Amino acid sequence: MRLRMLITVPLAAALLFGLGALAGRTGSTTETAFGSADRPTAKLPAAIAAYQDRLRKVPGDWTTWAALGSAYLEQARATADPSYYPKASGALDKSLAVRPGNALALTGLGALANARHDFTAARGLAQQALAADPYSGTAYGVLADASTQLGLAAEATDAVQHMLDLQPGLASYTRGSYDLEQHGRRTDAIELMRKALTAATEPADIAFCHQHLAALAWAAGDVATASSEITLGLAADGAVAGLWQLKSRVDAAAGDLAAALTDLDKVVARTPTVDALVEQARMLTAAGRDPAPALSLAEAAHKLFVANGGTDDLGASALAMAAGRPAEAVELARREWDRRQFAEVADAVAWSLHTAGRSAEAVPYIQKAEALGQLDPTVAFHHGMIALAAGDRVTARLQLQLALSLNPHFNPIDAPVATRTLAGLG
Repeated sequence: MRLRMLITVPLAAALLFGLGALAGRTGSTTETAFGSADRPTAKLPAAIAAYQDRLRKVPGDWTTWAALGSAYLEQARATADPSYYPKASGALDKSLAVRPGNALALTGLGALANARHDFTAARGLAQQALAADPYSGTAYGVLADASTQLGLAAEATDAVQHMLDLQPGLASYTRGSYDLEQHGRRTDAIELMRKALTAATEPADIAFCHQHLAALAWAAGDVATASSEITLGLAADGAVAGLWQLKSRVDAAAGDLAAALTDLDKVVARTPTVDALVEQARMLTAAGRDPAPALSLAEAAHKLFVANGGTDDLGASALAMAAGRPAEAVELARREWDRRQFAEVADAVAWSLHTAGRSAEAVPYIQKAEALGQLDPTVAFHHGMIALAAGDRVTARLQLQLALSLNPHFNPIDAPVATRTLAGLG
């Protein structure tokens, strides 16, 4: 059975897929540096040292230059430290200088472009890599990541399918699961991720699978299953920041904001990303505490990302929104939309327009955010509030009901607003 068929029929037959990191499953989908099932984080420093030692002895080994570049990129992902990006770029460029046009280096540069959020460049590099090696499953993975973020849904599904055909394994499983989720097939996505869990052997990979099973359960409002998956994931590897980020949401749903903030302290200590720090700021606000320190750190994280070759107007828009600057947020989100028509970006444009008092302009964007069929309580909440401000009480009622039916605890600030607003609609 093929992934294209999974979009339209139930997942009944066994699929031999595998695991990879899902962009932003616990937060922003702009975090697209996909994890490697082949190189667990704990082994990265030793791998990097081995590659460096090999290159001192054989400086013309283009395959090791490519491997070193990819290892630096994985280290950047694992540590949320973009200062590894220039190192990755240097090693991958050296591989190309030694062996022009080699698919390994082009694929690595494509993955680096994805991590820097230059998805158009990543797509082009992946296509170049596939021209050099049409049988590279890894290059198809890079293409799938870029196409997804560019809003090229059919191309992304096709790339995932090629990856599955050529390189069945953990990275393929997760991309397949994510693609299904994007099309609103959450049940199939869960079943496929459970198959990935049976294939995982490294503690970090096992924890990763539990993390995304927890995220899928949380998005559906199944707090008990999400909590169970988080516990299993932390038992496998307690250093996975994404699990602590999800745990903070479960703790907040139980009304324990102090525990939720403690969880987020662990997250930002391990991976101080803009996404995590903005979430921490919102949780501090929900707890009646000052969010300014978290927002200040988020600004610093964004500047560091940009200084190392990244582009993230979506993250900058989220920062502006959190800091109470909706007009600036609109400009930044629209700039991101000009580069890529992805659902998350459409939602950001819509919500910033609504917050800036321009709800009628927001309506077509929030509809674009839902176009593929993914069921997201936050997007449904945004749609409901935008519709109400635009004078469409029927749509407002339906969308707010949807948000709360998907997950009545989806956000400690927004969920109570949805409940009160829905009650006011009668």
